[in-house]
Amino acid sequence: MQVLTEAQAELVRGVADPIVPGFARVGAEVYIDALLARMPEGDRAAVLGAFQALAGPAGGGEDALREVQFTPEFQFVRALACEAYYSDFVAPGAAGPGAWTEIDFNSPLATRLNKDWSYLGVTG
Repeated sequence: MQVLTEAQAELVRGVADPIVPGFARVGAEVYIDALLARMPEGDRAAVLGAFQALAGPAGGGEDALREVQFTPEFQFVRALACEAYYSDFVAPGAAGPGAWTEIDFNSPLATRLNKDWSYLGVTG
């Protein structure tokens, strides 16, 4: 992790996984952490605030999330979680498989891609 504490990483996992199932399995909080590391401090605090605002509803199941689904915080967290997961990111040491395998996205061009996350500071 570059900026998230373990408690913050657990918060991100716990909030994002009910919104985008599979997020936790691929360790996508590492992707979010890498994005946060490149943000100004004020923006980083706002992102973490959005995750914090959803901590209760995310733990409360579908009905609780349904009640906040149109809030700016939910929309923002959902967009980040979708980007992290559906970009086919799998953190070093995470179980996987990535989203592309799960959704059977295997076009000839996609299968030849060598995903390199070093631009985010993630190597493995």
